[in-house]
Amino acid sequence: MVFLDNIISIFSEHGIAFLKASWMTISITAISLLFAMVIGIIFAAFKISTSKLLNRIADIYIGIIRGTPLIVQIMFLYYGLANIVNLDSFTAGALALGVHTGAYIAEIFRGAVQSIDRGQMEAARSLGMNYSLAMRRIIFPQAFKRSIPALANQFIIGLKDSSLVAYIAVTDLYNTALSVQGENYMPFETYFVVGIYYLIIVLIFTWVANLIEKKLDVSKPKEVRVA
Repeated sequence: MVFLDNIISIFSEHGIAFLKASWMTISITAISLLFAMVIGIIFAAFKISTSKLLNRIADIYIGIIRGTPLIVQIMFLYYGLANIVNLDSFTAGALALGVHTGAYIAEIFRGAVQSIDRGQMEAARSLGMNYSLAMRRIIFPQAFKRSIPALANQFIIGLKDSSLVAYIAVTDLYNTALSVQGENYMPFETYFVVGIYYLIIVLIFTWVANLIEKKLDVSKPKEVRVA
């Protein structure tokens, strides 16, 4: 069982390094997703706005981000913007991932808001709420609940996409795997091990997302009373 022996050897010699890299992967993913949520909410609001200018701005942003590869966006920020404002590789990577994921979250929020029955808005307005208050108190809470499954899926994609920041020298899981396989010349076993780390992180995140779904009872949306 040479394969198994090699796996055990990699775990014993580099297990701590992979754990530290796992924390780096989780950290950059978490920061980028927080950034993506802010961007997503702002551009979703632009998309559903009655202003044609805001609609156009959102369309341009989403079109550019979805039309170009993530690795190109990471390199653009790292070698372009990061040099101008002196960003380190971690910040540049988190920013690039946030900008990229934000475009997809904007579309998720937009779809969720537009899925809410128009009667909810009309009922809120008939009770004297202005448009902004009705959106914040009635529409957005329901839209957020409906978007949780899609958001969880997008977050998992973001976690796996974070491996691309290895190309700008962020010591995440994938970068650590590159270093380890360069030392032991066992690429198959090394990537098998790093795959296990990614799988464990994704399974934990999926469990948390399912827990939130059950807590908020997403599968059985309730009517929100406006009175």
